Amino acid sequence: MGVKAIAIDLDGTLTDRRRRLNCNAVESLRKLKIPVVLATGNISCFARTAAKLIGVSDIVIAENGGVVRFEYDGDDIVLGDKKKCYAALDILRKHYDVILLDEEYRKSEICLRRTFPIEEASKLLIGTGVRIIDSGFAYHIVDENVSKGKALKFIAEKLGIDVKDFAAIGDSENDIDLIKTAGIGIAVANADIRLKEVADIVTSKPNGDGVVEALEFLGLI
Repeated sequence: MGVKAIAIDLDGTLTDRRRRLNCNAVESLRKLKIPVVLATGNISCFARTAAKLIGVSDIVIAENGGVVRFEYDGDDIVLGDKKKCYAALDILRKHYDVILLDEEYRKSEICLRRTFPIEEASKLLIGTGVRIIDSGFAYHIVDENVSKGKALKFIAEKLGIDVKDFAAIGDSENDIDLIKTAGIGIAVANADIRLKEVADIVTSKPNGDGVVEALEFLGLI
């Protein structure tokens, strides 16, 4: 199929609901002879450490596309405007008791515990220049100009690879733009229904077992 690189989500894709890594998926990714970009809603420090543990390339997309890093010891490239997120947070605080997560470590977004109705909150934030997304583990207030997909385009350009030569694998709402941007978009069996609707391929197996199934289908292992 001519896949030259992989972009893959972490939580819910390579891991199960208890955030345990699937060893078969990790082993399969380590064997690949092409770049593997980890794309997560988590912070850059976590993303680069996870990439090192899993044994894939040092290139990571963190904070739902708000931060990119090309080298383990390199600098974070911040693509999102956190000031917009703070302004949106002030609006939400007038309506809900919000609980922030990892605030001191996030450079482009604000992460919140899932304690309020996201559909209602999204309506409150219309016109603020941000959007709120559900990673399945937390809510994220993000600059509307960033996404995992846009970060993937940025990385592809820097690597000199056509973004359509990427295959992307994910499980949740925050992976929609990622798999739509890549040449081949794959949803694992446990994925959000909205992701499955836009995916080119939906695996029959969930989580890491679905990742292995996808890599086999692509002829990479």
